[in-house]
Amino acid sequence: MSEFDRLSSLINRFSLKVTPQQNVQVNLVIMADMKTQLPTKILLAPLSFLGKVTLVDDYIMFRARTDWGGRDNPLLATLPNLIEINIQHNPDLSMLARLLKTEAEGQRCGVSGVLNRLGEVLMIRILRQQLERGATAPGLLNGLADSRLSRAIVSMHETPGKTWKNGDLAEIAGLSISRFTELFNQRVGQTAQSYLRHWRMILACQDIERGDRIQTIAHRYGYGSSEALSRAFRRQFGSNPVSHRKRF
Repeated sequence: MSEFDRLSSLINRFSLKVTPQQNVQVNLVIMADMKTQLPTKILLAPLSFLGKVTLVDDYIMFRARTDWGGRDNPLLATLPNLIEINIQHNPDLSMLARLLKTEAEGQRCGVSGVLNRLGEVLMIRILRQQLERGATAPGLLNGLADSRLSRAIVSMHETPGKTWKNGDLAEIAGLSISRFTELFNQRVGQTAQSYLRHWRMILACQDIERGDRIQTIAHRYGYGSSEALSRAFRRQFGSNPVSHRKRF
């Protein structure tokens, strides 16, 4: 495995929840052939709900609502609004589809945990495919698809509290500072320092909601004091950390 795993730090920070549904809006649908009963297609709307699904020779074998951090997950926010994958010739995804269906229908003990873990594997497979395809619009997906920038982005993801300078990140990417700055802006749509601040705030928000001390969070993510963290938090979210905590 590469030292710079593009997905692991994101997977570890956001828990995926898969909730099978029948009569409410969903964002994940798996279809199967009526005759063969074999899975044919996956439809995923990462940050919204799927509309009416047109069926000809297929039926819906599994439908669910998934949540993987919502818009706080910077990778989901840059995925296409609708992802459609033909899995007729993909045995791994077909197997996952059948397992999801079997677990949802069986309702045996531990079903929620199994569905969440199977859903996570399915999502990772989908993300791998999206990374391999790359992206045309600026965003995290586009940055991670670049083998040079991905090393710098993963480094920020893994050690967000480090005092990262553009020179450090450029060296990791194997680029000059000027080329790194230019390429990062083009591919990700913002500066490296802006992305780092945003990533730190996402993590700080999670820790605040979990109940960690503000001072501890501040030092964890490279802020010299709780006041410095509060100022950055207010700029990002429009409220201070203590007010945010009271909502949970």
